[in-house]
Amino acid sequence: MTLVRKPALPSKNRHLKSLLLGALLSVTLGQQVQAADLQPLLVANQKSSIKTLLQVSGELKDVPYEIKFSEFPSAAPLGEALNAGAVDIGALGDAPYVFALGAGAPLKVVSITHAEGRFTTALLVPKDSPIKTVADLKGKRIVTGRGSIGHFLAIKALREAGLQTSDVTFINLLPGESRILLSSGGADAWATWDPYTTVAITQSQDRVLISGNELLTNHLYLAATSKAIADKRVQLDDFVARVERAYLWSNTHSDEYAAAVAKTTGLPIEVHQAIARATKMQRVDIDDKIIKGLQTTADIYQEEGILGKKIDVSKGFDKSFNASRAQVVKTAAQ
Repeated sequence: MTLVRKPALPSKNRHLKSLLLGALLSVTLGQQVQAADLQPLLVANQKSSIKTLLQVSGELKDVPYEIKFSEFPSAAPLGEALNAGAVDIGALGDAPYVFALGAGAPLKVVSITHAEGRFTTALLVPKDSPIKTVADLKGKRIVTGRGSIGHFLAIKALREAGLQTSDVTFINLLPGESRILLSSGGADAWATWDPYTTVAITQSQDRVLISGNELLTNHLYLAATSKAIADKRVQLDDFVARVERAYLWSNTHSDEYAAAVAKTTGLPIEVHQAIARATKMQRVDIDDKIIKGLQTTADIYQEEGILGKKIDVSKGFDKSFNASRAQVVKTAAQ
């Protein structure tokens, strides 16, 4: 039997094939090394909100770096952790962010999302309260968290009604304690946000004196430290995109999202279903209008003596993240 040998590849072709295989191997190894070299991203998580959102939407799969979540009960301690450099990035409202900036740490907003909902923020009174308008709060007690979005809502509402903060007494407590105080008669009104607004309305039949939709932006910020932006830009770009996609997912999977959040908070699933079905998350560009609006917030806090000095909030934004966020929305629309 005669063996027929295949003609050998010309040396030039063999060389080209070797180069291609080498390049492919180099890229593969490079990606593995790059993923291994990426430092963990330290994420401040308020009541497990961001972590739960990312988990249920599938955005915690195939992350090429470690995400370490730290839990915080509210925006104030979360902002303190950002200021201390204990975390790289965290989510908080625009008003609490002013306090974080006021502490002097180099922070930057890298993403903004608008929460469009019925009771995202509200000033509440007990169902049988004789208080009918914000003007009726003169001489009354308002419970809220100092520097919270509820605090800012109360200040704005009082100003719109022609009152000053000195016309009322503020009691500073966390949301859980605030609800108990309102129910026991220790406070006349409560300035708060979801899910607490929905819980109070559905379970205690508390009344909405004024909704934050009439006075506030209801913007949620993702803020990162300047050091993290410099040292972990790859991780931050990826993380911001994951959060962006997760919010888009939540807009079309309200019941699934509500079920996941209910497991985390321990609140009735009906509460979170009501919130999720009535709330839409919308991407907002970081632009001069946004910055000007937050400057107004900072100026009001300074006028009220809540901030000890005037601050320039324009230093607390990074517009360079707009491009990657826009690409996420564009891709999702295709």
